Amino acid sequence: MALIQCRFFSEVLGLSTSMTVILPQRAKSQIGMGSSEISGSIPTLYLLHGLSDDDSIWLRRTSIERYVAELGLAVIMPQVDVSFYTDMDTGKRYWTFISEELPYICRSFFPLSERREDTFVAGLSMGGYGAFKLALRKPDVFSAAASLSGALDVSVNRIDEVRRSIDNQSLYRQIFGPDGPSGTENDLFKLLETADPLTSPRLFQCCGTEDFLYDDNIRFRDACIKAGFDLTYKEGPGAHDWAYWDARIQDVLNWLPLKAN
Repeated sequence: MALIQCRFFSEVLGLSTSMTVILPQRAKSQIGMGSSEISGSIPTLYLLHGLSDDDSIWLRRTSIERYVAELGLAVIMPQVDVSFYTDMDTGKRYWTFISEELPYICRSFFPLSERREDTFVAGLSMGGYGAFKLALRKPDVFSAAASLSGALDVSVNRIDEVRRSIDNQSLYRQIFGPDGPSGTENDLFKLLETADPLTSPRLFQCCGTEDFLYDDNIRFRDACIKAGFDLTYKEGPGAHDWAYWDARIQDVLNWLPLKAN
């Protein structure tokens, strides 16, 4: 595998930012790891971080590089600050960045496929919310999306269920505005009502039964099934932690509709 720590300028954000990138590489003599490469354009997984993290966290807390070594899959891990992948009411335009500018930039830097069937997105917690928002609002771009312990019900002010402080209430308003996200394109439950389940990406959702976001995930699962979306749901013992996400990202990779190289 090739690991790239990429720093670049975003016109949308108006600043320099970063992403961590894994690219497939054929390395027959590498000890202890398989490898793979493909001819032509590379299938791509955009892998999104959670509320308190950055683009390095998946690499630091899981074995994602090893897990994708034999899949011929590129992994793009961007940096989005504490934005909920949203064009913030008083802040940066992270939705425009992640949904429009980032794919364009990545495809200009690396030989990534532009085909919908080769483009996937996944994330944990805040990133799970971002992954499903991308899936439901950009169904022409992504063919599959996965949420791990997703913060899926932002309409009830769950930016930080653990620490409900004055600062977090202020942050909520900075991101979603004084009226909040309910009924807007930042409300996943609203998107389930307006998106077409027949043309939407396949969805994978998992959450640990000890996770503080478990009830939110159950509500979203039920709403998703009721609306007729193609959802694979998985639950079991687990909390909001990296032991759970390291295990479940392997399930996501096995679930992705990757073509045999």
